[in-house]
Amino acid sequence: MSLAPAHPAAPSLVVVSGMSGSGKSVALNTFEDLGFYCVDNLPAELLPAFVRSVAGDEATPAKLAVGIDVRNRNTDLASIPEWLSAVGKLGFDPKLLFFDTRDEVLLRRYADTRRRHPLSHLGLPLADAISLERQVLRPLRRIADEVVDTSDLNVHQLRRHITTRFALSESTGPSLLFESFAYRHGVPADADFVFDARVLPNPHWNPELRPLSGRDAAVREFLDAQDPVAAYLAQVTAFLDHWLPHLRTEARSYATVAFGCTGGRHRSVYLAERLAEHFRARGWEDVAVHHRELD
Repeated sequence: MSLAPAHPAAPSLVVVSGMSGSGKSVALNTFEDLGFYCVDNLPAELLPAFVRSVAGDEATPAKLAVGIDVRNRNTDLASIPEWLSAVGKLGFDPKLLFFDTRDEVLLRRYADTRRRHPLSHLGLPLADAISLERQVLRPLRRIADEVVDTSDLNVHQLRRHITTRFALSESTGPSLLFESFAYRHGVPADADFVFDARVLPNPHWNPELRPLSGRDAAVREFLDAQDPVAAYLAQVTAFLDHWLPHLRTEARSYATVAFGCTGGRHRSVYLAERLAEHFRARGWEDVAVHHRELD
Protein backbone atom coordinates (compact mmCIF):
# COMPACT_ATOMS: atom_id res chain seq x y z
CA MET A 1 0.00 0.00 0.00
CA SER A 2 1.14 3.54 -0.65
CA LEU A 3 1.70 5.84 2.31
CA ALA A 4 0.65 9.01 0.53
CA PRO A 5 0.26 12.00 2.85
CA ALA A 6 -3.25 12.99 3.78
CA HIS A 7 -4.76 16.21 2.47
CA PRO A 8 -3.33 19.07 4.58
CA ALA A 9 -6.80 19.92 5.92
CA ALA A 10 -7.52 16.34 7.04
CA PRO A 11 -6.53 15.32 10.58
CA SER A 12 -4.02 12.50 10.44
CA LEU A 13 -2.82 9.78 12.78
CA VAL A 14 0.41 7.85 12.31
CA VAL A 15 0.90 4.71 14.37
CA VAL A 16 4.64 4.11 14.71
CA SER A 17 5.50 0.48 15.34
CA GLY A 18 8.26 -1.99 14.62
CA MET A 19 11.25 -3.75 16.06
CA SER A 20 12.96 -2.36 19.15
CA GLY A 21 16.19 -0.72 18.06
CA SER A 22 14.93 -0.03 14.54
CA GLY A 23 14.61 3.76 14.94
CA LYS A 24 11.10 4.24 16.33
CA SER A 25 12.29 6.81 18.88
CA VAL A 26 14.04 8.81 16.16
CA ALA A 27 10.86 8.64 14.08
CA LEU A 28 8.65 9.90 16.92
CA ASN A 29 11.11 12.70 17.69
CA THR A 30 11.02 13.67 14.03
CA PHE A 31 7.23 13.74 13.94
CA GLU A 32 7.24 15.90 17.08
CA ASP A 33 9.70 18.33 15.48
CA LEU A 34 7.34 18.51 12.51
CA GLY A 35 4.36 19.59 14.58
CA PHE A 36 2.75 16.26 15.47
CA TYR A 37 1.27 15.65 18.91
CA CYS A 38 3.20 12.53 19.94
CA VAL A 39 2.61 9.83 22.56
CA ASP A 40 4.87 6.81 23.00
CA ASN A 41 3.90 3.39 24.36
CA LEU A 42 0.18 4.08 24.38
CA PRO A 43 -1.87 1.01 25.38
CA ALA A 44 -3.35 -0.01 22.05
CA GLU A 45 -6.85 -0.42 23.46
CA LEU A 46 -6.84 3.30 24.33
CA LEU A 47 -6.13 4.42 20.76
CA PRO A 48 -9.73 5.40 19.80
CA ALA A 49 -10.31 7.06 23.19
CA PHE A 50 -7.05 9.00 22.88
CA VAL A 51 -7.93 10.29 19.41
CA ARG A 52 -11.45 11.15 20.54
CA SER A 53 -10.14 13.07 23.56
CA VAL A 54 -7.78 15.29 21.58
CA ALA A 55 -9.87 15.69 18.43
CA GLY A 56 -12.00 18.45 19.90
CA ASP A 57 -9.14 20.32 21.60
CA GLU A 58 -8.26 23.39 19.55
CA ALA A 59 -4.85 23.58 21.28
CA THR A 60 -3.89 20.12 19.97
CA PRO A 61 -2.51 19.88 16.41
CA ALA A 62 -4.58 17.94 13.90
CA LYS A 63 -1.61 15.64 13.37
CA LEU A 64 -1.04 12.80 15.83
CA ALA A 65 1.70 10.19 16.09
CA VAL A 66 1.46 7.27 18.51
CA GLY A 67 4.08 4.66 19.35
CA ILE A 68 2.65 1.15 19.78
CA ASP A 69 4.97 -1.85 19.89
CA VAL A 70 5.84 -5.10 21.65
CA ARG A 71 5.47 -3.47 25.07
CA ASN A 72 1.70 -3.84 24.55
CA ARG A 73 -0.19 -7.02 25.37
CA ASN A 74 -0.41 -9.51 22.49
CA THR A 75 -4.20 -9.49 22.62
CA ASP A 76 -4.22 -5.70 22.22
CA LEU A 77 -1.86 -5.84 19.24
CA ALA A 78 -4.17 -8.33 17.54
CA SER A 79 -7.00 -5.79 17.72
CA ILE A 80 -5.08 -2.97 16.03
CA PRO A 81 -7.01 -3.27 12.70
CA GLU A 82 -10.29 -2.87 14.57
CA TRP A 83 -9.08 0.20 16.45
CA LEU A 84 -7.61 1.80 13.32
CA SER A 85 -11.01 1.40 11.72
CA ALA A 86 -12.61 3.09 14.75
CA VAL A 87 -10.17 5.99 14.40
CA GLY A 88 -11.14 6.32 10.74
CA LYS A 89 -14.78 6.69 11.75
CA LEU A 90 -13.75 9.65 13.92
CA GLY A 91 -12.67 11.51 10.78
CA PHE A 92 -8.94 10.82 11.04
CA ASP A 93 -6.77 9.30 8.34
CA PRO A 94 -4.84 6.52 10.16
CA LYS A 95 -1.59 5.09 8.82
CA LEU A 96 0.57 2.32 10.25
CA LEU A 97 4.30 2.86 9.77
CA PHE A 98 6.41 -0.20 10.63
CA PHE A 99 10.17 0.03 11.18
CA ASP A 100 12.23 -3.10 10.61
CA THR A 101 15.93 -3.96 10.78
CA ARG A 102 17.95 -7.07 10.07
CA ASP A 103 18.71 -9.21 13.12
CA GLU A 104 22.48 -8.85 12.86
CA VAL A 105 22.15 -5.05 12.80
CA LEU A 106 19.84 -5.09 15.84
CA LEU A 107 22.35 -7.23 17.73
CA ARG A 108 25.12 -4.77 16.91
CA ARG A 109 23.03 -1.75 17.93
CA TYR A 110 22.19 -3.30 21.28
CA ALA A 111 25.86 -4.12 21.83
CA ASP A 112 26.86 -0.54 20.98
CA THR A 113 24.30 1.13 23.27
CA ARG A 114 24.18 -1.44 26.11
CA ARG A 115 20.43 -1.06 26.24
CA ARG A 116 18.11 -3.80 27.49
CA HIS A 117 15.61 -5.38 25.14
CA PRO A 118 11.93 -4.88 26.16
CA LEU A 119 11.53 -8.67 26.41
CA SER A 120 14.67 -9.20 28.47
CA HIS A 121 12.49 -9.58 31.59
CA LEU A 122 11.54 -13.02 30.24
CA GLY A 123 15.10 -14.19 30.82
CA LEU A 124 15.77 -14.76 27.10
CA PRO A 125 19.12 -14.30 25.38
CA LEU A 126 19.10 -11.19 23.18
CA ALA A 127 18.89 -13.16 19.91
CA ASP A 128 15.88 -15.12 21.20
CA ALA A 129 14.18 -11.94 22.46
CA ILE A 130 14.55 -10.38 19.00
CA SER A 131 13.16 -13.54 17.39
CA LEU A 132 10.14 -13.57 19.72
CA GLU A 133 9.49 -9.87 19.13
CA ARG A 134 9.56 -10.42 15.37
CA GLN A 135 7.01 -13.21 15.74
CA VAL A 136 4.70 -11.12 17.95
CA LEU A 137 4.82 -8.14 15.60
CA ARG A 138 4.40 -10.10 12.36
CA PRO A 139 0.64 -9.35 12.12
CA LEU A 140 1.32 -5.60 12.40
CA ARG A 141 4.03 -5.77 9.77
CA ARG A 142 1.61 -7.55 7.46
CA ILE A 143 -1.02 -4.78 7.62
CA ALA A 144 1.41 -1.83 7.65
CA ASP A 145 0.87 0.95 5.11
CA GLU A 146 4.64 1.13 4.77
CA VAL A 147 7.56 -0.94 6.07
CA VAL A 148 10.79 1.03 6.46
CA ASP A 149 13.97 -1.05 6.61
CA THR A 150 16.47 1.00 8.63
CA SER A 151 19.31 -1.55 8.48
CA ASP A 152 21.43 0.70 6.28
CA LEU A 153 20.05 4.11 7.30
CA ASN A 154 21.69 6.55 9.68
CA VAL A 155 19.71 9.00 11.80
CA HIS A 156 19.80 11.72 9.12
CA GLN A 157 18.62 9.41 6.37
CA LEU A 158 15.77 8.10 8.50
CA ARG A 159 14.65 11.61 9.38
CA ARG A 160 14.91 12.68 5.75
CA HIS A 161 12.84 9.67 4.67
CA ILE A 162 10.04 10.62 7.06
CA THR A 163 9.95 14.30 6.14
CA THR A 164 10.10 13.56 2.41
CA ARG A 165 7.54 10.74 2.49
CA PHE A 166 5.01 12.83 4.34
CA ALA A 167 5.78 16.03 2.43
CA LEU A 168 6.04 17.90 5.70
CA SER A 169 9.18 19.93 5.08
CA GLU A 170 9.63 22.54 2.41
CA SER A 171 13.17 23.31 3.48
CA THR A 172 15.70 23.46 0.65
CA GLY A 173 18.65 23.83 3.01
CA PRO A 174 20.53 21.09 4.84
CA SER A 175 19.06 19.32 7.84
CA LEU A 176 20.80 19.90 11.16
CA LEU A 177 20.99 17.18 13.78
CA PHE A 178 22.20 18.02 17.28
CA GLU A 179 23.16 14.81 19.04
CA SER A 180 24.26 14.00 22.57
CA PHE A 181 26.35 10.97 23.50
CA ALA A 182 28.48 9.37 26.19
CA TYR A 183 32.19 9.11 25.45
CA ARG A 184 32.36 5.75 27.20
CA HIS A 185 30.12 4.34 24.46
CA GLY A 186 32.10 5.89 21.62
CA VAL A 187 31.87 8.96 19.41
CA PRO A 188 29.06 8.89 16.76
CA ALA A 189 30.65 7.74 13.53
CA ASP A 190 28.71 10.16 11.32
CA ALA A 191 29.30 13.36 13.35
CA ASP A 192 30.57 16.36 11.37
CA PHE A 193 31.41 18.46 14.45
CA VAL A 194 32.20 16.99 17.89
CA PHE A 195 32.41 19.08 21.08
CA ASP A 196 33.63 17.70 24.42
CA ALA A 197 31.49 18.87 27.35
CA ARG A 198 33.40 16.96 30.03
CA VAL A 199 35.22 20.16 31.02
CA LEU A 200 31.96 21.65 32.32
CA PRO A 201 30.45 21.36 35.83
CA ASN A 202 28.70 18.01 36.13
CA PRO A 203 25.12 17.84 37.52
CA HIS A 204 25.74 14.14 38.18
CA TRP A 205 27.42 15.06 41.46
CA ASN A 206 24.28 16.75 42.74
CA PRO A 207 22.10 13.97 44.25
CA GLU A 208 18.90 15.82 43.35
CA LEU A 209 19.92 16.26 39.71
CA ARG A 210 21.56 12.88 39.14
CA PRO A 211 18.38 10.97 38.14
CA LEU A 212 17.28 13.78 35.80
CA SER A 213 18.53 14.66 32.32
CA GLY A 214 19.49 17.79 30.42
CA ARG A 215 15.89 18.01 29.22
CA ASP A 216 14.65 18.73 32.75
CA ALA A 217 14.18 22.29 33.97
CA ALA A 218 16.19 21.78 37.17
CA VAL A 219 19.26 20.62 35.24
CA ARG A 220 18.91 23.45 32.72
CA GLU A 221 18.66 26.00 35.52
CA PHE A 222 21.74 24.57 37.21
CA LEU A 223 23.81 24.71 34.03
CA ASP A 224 22.45 28.12 33.02
CA ALA A 225 23.83 29.50 36.28
CA GLN A 226 27.39 28.23 35.69
CA ASP A 227 29.82 30.82 34.25
CA PRO A 228 31.97 28.17 32.47
CA VAL A 229 28.85 26.79 30.78
CA ALA A 230 27.81 30.26 29.60
CA ALA A 231 31.29 30.90 28.16
CA TYR A 232 31.41 27.46 26.50
CA LEU A 233 27.94 27.87 25.01
CA ALA A 234 28.73 31.35 23.69
CA GLN A 235 31.96 30.23 22.02
CA VAL A 236 30.46 27.10 20.44
CA THR A 237 27.41 29.05 19.26
CA ALA A 238 29.62 31.72 17.67
CA PHE A 239 31.66 29.04 15.90
CA LEU A 240 28.59 27.28 14.53
CA ASP A 241 26.89 30.55 13.61
CA HIS A 242 29.89 31.31 11.44
CA TRP A 243 30.46 27.92 9.80
CA LEU A 244 27.11 26.15 9.50
CA PRO A 245 25.70 28.72 7.02
CA HIS A 246 28.53 27.74 4.65
CA LEU A 247 26.86 24.35 4.31
CA ARG A 248 24.01 26.08 2.47
CA THR A 249 26.43 26.90 -0.33
CA GLU A 250 27.56 23.28 -0.63
CA ALA A 251 25.84 20.18 -1.94
CA ARG A 252 25.10 19.00 1.62
CA SER A 253 21.77 17.53 2.66
CA TYR A 254 22.53 17.24 6.38
CA ALA A 255 25.08 17.90 9.12
CA THR A 256 25.50 16.45 12.59
CA VAL A 257 26.78 18.43 15.56
CA ALA A 258 27.56 16.09 18.47
CA PHE A 259 28.14 16.92 22.12
CA GLY A 260 29.70 14.34 24.39
CA CYS A 261 30.03 14.03 28.14
CA THR A 262 30.73 11.20 30.56
CA GLY A 263 27.28 9.64 30.80
CA GLY A 264 25.42 11.34 27.95
CA ARG A 265 22.57 12.44 30.25
CA HIS A 266 23.16 15.99 31.50
CA ARG A 267 25.70 18.35 29.93
CA SER A 268 25.66 16.94 26.40
CA VAL A 269 21.85 16.75 26.36
CA TYR A 270 21.58 20.32 27.63
CA LEU A 271 23.95 21.63 24.95
CA ALA A 272 22.24 19.74 22.11
CA GLU A 273 18.85 21.11 23.16
CA ARG A 274 20.13 24.68 23.57
CA LEU A 275 21.85 24.72 20.16
CA ALA A 276 18.78 23.24 18.45
CA GLU A 277 16.63 25.98 19.98
CA HIS A 278 19.13 28.61 18.83
CA PHE A 279 19.20 27.48 15.20
CA ARG A 280 15.44 27.08 14.98
CA ALA A 281 15.17 30.67 16.21
CA ARG A 282 17.64 31.73 13.50
CA GLY A 283 15.37 30.35 10.79
CA TRP A 284 16.76 26.89 10.08
CA GLU A 285 13.68 24.92 9.08
CA ASP A 286 14.89 21.35 9.48
CA VAL A 287 16.46 20.93 12.93
CA ALA A 288 16.33 17.70 14.92
CA VAL A 289 17.71 16.49 18.24
CA HIS A 290 18.77 12.95 19.08
CA HIS A 291 19.99 11.84 22.52
CA ARG A 292 21.76 8.57 21.90
CA GLU A 293 21.85 7.41 25.50
CA LEU A 294 18.27 8.50 26.27
CA ASP A 295 16.41 7.75 23.02
